Amino acid sequence: MAEQVEEPSVRPSDPWRGPKFLTTKHNGSHTWQVIAGSATLGLAVAAGAVLAAGPWDNGQRKAERALAAAADRTGGAHHGRTTPEGPRPAPSAPAVLPALTAAKAAQDPAGLRAALTPLVDAPGLGKKLAASVVDTATGEQLYGHGATTPMTPASTIKIATTTAALSVLGPDHRIATTAALSPDSRTLTLVGGGDPTLAKADLRAMAAEAADALREDGEDSEDGEDPAGPVRLTYDVSRYTGPELHPISPNENIAPVTALMIDEGRLDGSDRGPADRTDDPAGDAARAFAEALEKAGVQVTGAPREARAADEARTVATHRSAPLSALAERTLTNSDNDIAEALARQTAIAKGEKASFAGARRAVTNELKKLQLPVGGAHFADGSGLDRKDRVTPALLTALLARAADPDRPGLRPVLTGLPIAGFSGTLDGRYERDAAGTGLVRAKTGTLRGVNSLAGTVVDRQGRLLAFAFLASGSTSAAGAEPALDALATALAGV
Repeated sequence: MAEQVEEPSVRPSDPWRGPKFLTTKHNGSHTWQVIAGSATLGLAVAAGAVLAAGPWDNGQRKAERALAAAADRTGGAHHGRTTPEGPRPAPSAPAVLPALTAAKAAQDPAGLRAALTPLVDAPGLGKKLAASVVDTATGEQLYGHGATTPMTPASTIKIATTTAALSVLGPDHRIATTAALSPDSRTLTLVGGGDPTLAKADLRAMAAEAADALREDGEDSEDGEDPAGPVRLTYDVSRYTGPELHPISPNENIAPVTALMIDEGRLDGSDRGPADRTDDPAGDAARAFAEALEKAGVQVTGAPREARAADEARTVATHRSAPLSALAERTLTNSDNDIAEALARQTAIAKGEKASFAGARRAVTNELKKLQLPVGGAHFADGSGLDRKDRVTPALLTALLARAADPDRPGLRPVLTGLPIAGFSGTLDGRYERDAAGTGLVRAKTGTLRGVNSLAGTVVDRQGRLLAFAFLASGSTSAAGAEPALDALATALAGV
């Protein structure tokens, strides 16, 4: 039987809107929640934003600013470099609260032990719990409970996946999908670059570009009324290698992993959470492109077939994904398995490895070693955390979060800004009640498989210091019992 993942999904009423809309809540209930809680939560949240901010503008998502500026323009860098045609940052919003001058005294480890010890033995956590808490400013471990024990991380492994991708490629990197025309203008090839967020609207724009190129080649009739072409349509998925199916597939939590797909292979119009998936995402994308070409006035002969683009073919249409910063945030906020696997393969390609599960494992491991992170005992069987063979230690997760908070590494900041906010966004949207002590203060990546529950993220303590934590539990009987116990551990950190 396929593995059933119990990771809670984001409410369908709050869809991902692409570049103009990330994950901030705007419905009436949550707006009231923000206003009502601002007086009591403001100072602590502001402290966290200032301490973790570095090159952020008062904690604002870097990706949000860049995307707002680029919303009505195309182009952008493909490999993390600023280019004249690329998106420019939007003007920064003024600070809501003045910046704190400096953090207070360091956290007392004895106080942390006193607060956490009664909670680590909660029955809901199952047979085994491993934990780590560090001060992100100093890197000092303040609390450890089996901190170097390799555990099944479930979706908290996405913290490692996104860190490696951002480190190798940079936050401005965009994944390109292209259309290549053969020298005789008779064969058009849709070339997948590995963007799982490609949409039908993007294919329509590419079809219009391709149609213009065909007409410029003189393929249209003299009166201009006949369609351009005819062309044969092929599609190229050779950028990825190895098995397309994840070990748990077929499964509603992930589509076949291929270099070409639209809407993550979803069949129900959703953009997050479990969904029925197509078993032929590349073929579906090619057929959608053929339809878009016909509507753009290009005559397509026959059905699309898989084939590599000819070496001498020229690119006549290009679509670039949202910046990697936004993709990383979406991966973490929504626990998006498809994007996570794509980012792992993009990392592999950039590191000179094959774009496969095995190649991604080597690439991510080697990049984290390059960042001087404690990868001992770690095993990255996949990029999403769906594979039970994955292993990480709590110490690795807290080291990753501390590295993302390092002011000298601004490119890693989306690892923090993408973390769900307790009671407000992503997979923590429904886990904290309006008046819960941790609401609005805890930011953390969740992880859930049957019998495996995890939580790793950041919180600002009463001393005004940003703490990174990781709690990994195994052997639990239900998520309903484990999740409140994990949430209580994270909330306790905010109160010490």
